[in-house]
Amino acid sequence: MQQPGRIFRGDKYIWMVVAALSLLGILAVYSASSSLAMNKKGGNTEFYFLRHTGFLIIGLFFMYLTHLMNYRYYGRISQWLLWLSIGLLCVTLAIGSEVNNATRVLPIPGLGITFQTSDMAKLFLIMYIARYMARNQDHIETPKAFWSITGIISIVVLLIAPENLSTALVLFSTCMLLLFIGRIHIKYLVMVLGSGVLLLTLAGFILLNVDTEGWTSAGRIPTWKKRIESFIGNGQESDQAIQSKIAIATGGFTGKGPGGSTQRNFLPHPYSDFIFAIIVEEYGLLGGLAVIMLFLILLYRCLLIVIKTPRAYGAFLAFGLCISMVIQAFINMGVAVGLLPVTGLTLPLVSMGGTSLVFTSIAFGAILSVSRGLEEEQAQDKQEEKNKAEGAPSHAA
Repeated sequence: MQQPGRIFRGDKYIWMVVAALSLLGILAVYSASSSLAMNKKGGNTEFYFLRHTGFLIIGLFFMYLTHLMNYRYYGRISQWLLWLSIGLLCVTLAIGSEVNNATRVLPIPGLGITFQTSDMAKLFLIMYIARYMARNQDHIETPKAFWSITGIISIVVLLIAPENLSTALVLFSTCMLLLFIGRIHIKYLVMVLGSGVLLLTLAGFILLNVDTEGWTSAGRIPTWKKRIESFIGNGQESDQAIQSKIAIATGGFTGKGPGGSTQRNFLPHPYSDFIFAIIVEEYGLLGGLAVIMLFLILLYRCLLIVIKTPRAYGAFLAFGLCISMVIQAFINMGVAVGLLPVTGLTLPLVSMGGTSLVFTSIAFGAILSVSRGLEEEQAQDKQEEKNKAEGAPSHAA
């Protein structure tokens, strides 16, 4: 039963989080992209602001449409769109455009914009896993179920990893958490996680002990080595990390005010990877804590949805999409404050982006669709109880 007059359905607190993050993103991107505009757009400081706002509006439009659809449809289409995503990932590795020394995007002909295929793959893989877990709960603890779903996860993660390792690791972590709450046998998860940790440790050891200087055809390997050495103190601290710490340290408690950042002129990628540092510089510790609280509120509200949703698919879907965004957000903030090595992860719905904003918005819309479905089922149950109390025939009858 729908409540008349309600345009935005689902959890109102998640809508508030979306609105707050969107507004904060617009303000932060407008400030942080000024140096980029001076260098590439002849001083047109509104260009990237308008571009970001335009993509955000498109994303919010798709979010609205997505939240109106029954979330069970996403399970049906995810299996086809996942295979399309895998195909696009292969095309990206073969002929994709290079951005920031990584081949991560495909150009969209005629539009002058690029499309990051890993964002699409991440969204539909989580939807696919949620569907698989929900449909196979009766025999989910069997080896066949584990290897079937792990094979799909491995394909996607391995296709993303060569050019976007940080995204691959976040996606892998999200998938493992989904498998855990989906009752995949713990011994299989321990085996996979143990193998993953061993592999990463071995790779890190090799990187630190091999001279990659002059490896022009080694892809991202030299970059990974520099970031590891910088983080553990074996090499010179990266300029990104230094300038980010300066921005945060000079922000103080209340910050320099909107548009008052000075480190945006020195910090590489202040509008994307390090936008949290600009937020803290301009809005201070209070602004940084506000961003943290917004993502914690998102996590809390999604966990409530997971607990209350009677359908397994809805619970898995909401949890997977939410935890993916929250993990990415806290890694982005951890990098900005120097707790984690430098990655290429953005702050969801805040960092400047194009298609990434659209897919993040669709993920929010899917979560809100689950919440909307829960509200409608609860309203229907209340109406049936009222009808029984009044002696009227129930809706089911």
